[in-house]
Amino acid sequence: MAAPRKYPDELRERAIRFALDLVEGPEKLSVNAACKRVGEQLGIVPDSLRNWVQQTRIDDGNAPGLTTDERARLVELERENRELRRANAILKSASA
Repeated sequence: MAAPRKYPDELRERAIRFALDLVEGPEKLSVNAACKRVGEQLGIVPDSLRNWVQQTRIDDGNAPGLTTDERARLVELERENRELRRANAILKSASA
């Protein structure tokens, strides 16, 4: 079971938007500097904000990596694969 979210979704979205504005805006800050500045202002840990910003950039197609949907699908396929391997092991041991 996943841990409860520490920050509300509205705060997360606002923080991501502010950080991306600093990165893509006229100031052209690095992602780290933008996350540190926004994190201090909103009381968010900069590492968490950096992860959110990176995942948002991936989801928007602006950075390489697995999107949130692809990551969820991969987790589901891995779970299904584990279940099938377990079922096969049970059938092998029963037939021997």
